[in-house]
Amino acid sequence: MPNALSRRKRIWIGGIALFAFGAVGCTQSGQDDAASTAATSAAPAPTVTVTVTATATETATPAPAPTVTKTKTVKVPGPTVTATVTRATSSGSGSGGSGSGGGGTTATSTCSIRSNAGNCYRAGQFCRNSDHGALTTTATGARIKCGYSGSAWRWSYA
Repeated sequence: MPNALSRRKRIWIGGIALFAFGAVGCTQSGQDDAASTAATSAAPAPTVTVTVTATATETATPAPAPTVTKTKTVKVPGPTVTATVTRATSSGSGSGGSGSGGGGTTATSTCSIRSNAGNCYRAGQFCRNSDHGALTTTATGARIKCGYSGSAWRWSYA
């Protein structure tokens, strides 16, 4: 290792010495020889032309746009049943009759889920996709449920 270190030192010292002798030799030769300056001044001086071309290209990248999220609220029809019961009362006549009245009862029901045509569903009919699992009543008031039966969704008695 010491041999390699001293070798590096010798190379550096030699390089510095050559540099110094070259710098001294250039200044000495220009002052001593007047004839050499006359010969160099008679020759035309070379012209140096430097052409620099720079091209810069900038590509604009658009900023990311804001993401718009729309929320859709889906309302599933629930098992709302509205039933209306109407009782008819009759008034009896007081003239010598037995007084028995003909009391009748009429039950009407409205279905909560209707078809696209506006009719109440019946058991056995096909269900819409939005009605899967829903409960409703028929026109007569019987409860029906949309369930998977066989290979299709159908209304069946609940």
